[in-house]
Amino acid sequence: MTGEAAFLNRVAAFAAGPVRAGAPGWSMGESPAPALFAEAAEIGILSMSIPAEHGGAGFGFATLVRAAEMLAAEDFGFAMSLVNTHNVGLRLCRSATPDLLSKHLPGLLSGATAACTALTEPDAGSDFAAITTDATPDGNGWHLSGEKTWIINARRAGLAIVFAHCGEVAGAHSIGGFAVDLTQPGVSRHPIDSAFSQSAMGTGRLRFDRVALPPEALILAPGTAFKSIMVELNAARTYVAAMCNAMTRAALSEAAAYGTKRHSFGTPLSAHQAWRMPLVQAETDLAGAEALTAQATAQIDAGEDAQLSAARAKIAATDCAQQHLPHLLHAMGAEGLHPTRCFTRHLAAAQVAGLTDGTTTMLRERIARLTLSRTDTKE
Repeated sequence: MTGEAAFLNRVAAFAAGPVRAGAPGWSMGESPAPALFAEAAEIGILSMSIPAEHGGAGFGFATLVRAAEMLAAEDFGFAMSLVNTHNVGLRLCRSATPDLLSKHLPGLLSGATAACTALTEPDAGSDFAAITTDATPDGNGWHLSGEKTWIINARRAGLAIVFAHCGEVAGAHSIGGFAVDLTQPGVSRHPIDSAFSQSAMGTGRLRFDRVALPPEALILAPGTAFKSIMVELNAARTYVAAMCNAMTRAALSEAAAYGTKRHSFGTPLSAHQAWRMPLVQAETDLAGAEALTAQATAQIDAGEDAQLSAARAKIAATDCAQQHLPHLLHAMGAEGLHPTRCFTRHLAAAQVAGLTDGTTTMLRERIARLTLSRTDTKE
């Protein structure tokens, strides 16, 4: 058995064991126990793509996607929490100074420290260049001021990669990325809750009031940060697509199994053509979403431009989940409402996924620009 296969077997057991056991409570507002993050770290989830020289396994993007699928099939929010901490560790390995790396990476890889990437603001979401958080140079480093909202892991993170303008003239080229210790003075945080449970995802708001940062905190310089985050968003859209597919696949499998056991008018539900049809349509649409996600995953693994394929995959996967999860719940009847079943938490997560890493509306516009620019419009 290869190292990747053994790793994925451990992830599968972790997902089917403690994650599945905890997910019903998280959907009702409970928070994951700290010991679960340590267990995820021991399995290698928080270090799966970290280079070997920094203590990780160095697995490729396709392995990350597969691990994220397994976790999201049980709970999307907890999976997103783990992946976001992992991604911050990977960013530090690529961009941070040795001193900064030695200070923060051990805590991230052990599960002792959660981390987040802080982009979204109250008045800036998909339009990333419109952020207003600013970092002012003071001769001895920087002072960071601003507010970030709807940030995954914000309510428990000890470290954040915060994007801010570094110049007097705001614009994409003035944006830099800073590694910010969230335990220092000037940082405040507030949890965000909604009708959909945000506890497993750790969603919150961060405020920075002239937070003093050393020069080395700038790990993505202006002129490079915007391009870097755009590339990383393609990867995020792809693994979010894979996670949506996993949720739909889990619901489809659960409904199909239930249909063989539950009887109606003397025969199993699965023997009734009207009951089977929604499952058939879900299977058909899911196959298309999975194919698009596989294409985007392969392109990212190969280091190719995945703007178009990632956008297509995320739209197809979120649309599929949002359309079919209600029908699959209906196929279960009232039994599907029980918190031990996956349906209600996956229904909520599919709505959240449609807003994550670029809204569906924005991605449709991106696809239009990318595809129409290739079309010969001469008459």
